[in-house]
Amino acid sequence: MIVIDSDTVHELMDWTLAIDALRAGHRGDRPAIDDLLMKDADRALLVRASWVPGGAVGLKAVTVFPENPGRQPPLPAVQGQFLLFDGERGAVSAVIDGAAITAWKTAGDSALGADLLARPDVDCLAMIGAGAMSEPLVRAHLSVRPSIRRIVLGNRTRARAEGLAGRLVDTGRTVEIADDIDTAVAAGDVISVATMARVPIIRGALLRPGAHVDLVGAYTPDMREADDDVFARGRLFVDARETTLHEIGELMIPLAAGAIRESDVEGDLFDLVPAADAGSAARGAADEITVYKNGGGAHLDLMTAGAIHHAWLQRHRL
Repeated sequence: MIVIDSDTVHELMDWTLAIDALRAGHRGDRPAIDDLLMKDADRALLVRASWVPGGAVGLKAVTVFPENPGRQPPLPAVQGQFLLFDGERGAVSAVIDGAAITAWKTAGDSALGADLLARPDVDCLAMIGAGAMSEPLVRAHLSVRPSIRRIVLGNRTRARAEGLAGRLVDTGRTVEIADDIDTAVAAGDVISVATMARVPIIRGALLRPGAHVDLVGAYTPDMREADDDVFARGRLFVDARETTLHEIGELMIPLAAGAIRESDVEGDLFDLVPAADAGSAARGAADEITVYKNGGGAHLDLMTAGAIHHAWLQRHRL
């Protein structure tokens, strides 16, 4: 059994490898997916499992303690491990740091969605939220849309936005901190949102024609980042129907209120990737708004873990 720690994961991976693994994983059969979520106020234990028919099996268990970065000394908000099982014999092939997989999987998921749906000539990326996922999301989006020349940060507290801005200096882009979230949203051609919001903070009325909205943060039934106008103005897509429509408040709440219908979801990655391979782009007219809900299911962890495991074997010539 191989143990791959966080530092090794980051050494082995790059955005091309992560996104290509997710793209390839959506060209085959839909895997089985199941989740367990337990909560204690804002804290959570999330266990996610996936099984590819006739193939690999994976399980990730992570805790989410949002207050951890503010501790002295600071601790990661997300901690846990991923178990990769051999699909033939059922043995554990690798134990991989769960938080590291989450970063590459989550940001890679959003970048793949943007690559399939966002305009190819986007100029401005608005990053809403300055938590642990914000930097990977920015870097992943830049990898698929190198046309981005300007990054605008919107965050509840300016100090964390300033810290993020400092870490993004090496991107070579202009990095600005908006006075408020509305200003950042109105500036973005791509708006990536990774917060712990439970009431909408993204107002659809502010979206520019042709914008692409990447909704990442909401992962429980009571969390939501976008208001009803975002869905009313945009064409809606998800990474996987089974991990978003009836699992996450971002869609559950407007579905229950009648603001959207299940049929409003035009496709997920199992539709979008094969269509793109066949030369059929989903992005449509230049002024159309696209909305992508990143649900981050266990199958995406499994695809990412497979890429990490393969890269480790190549490094060690096994």
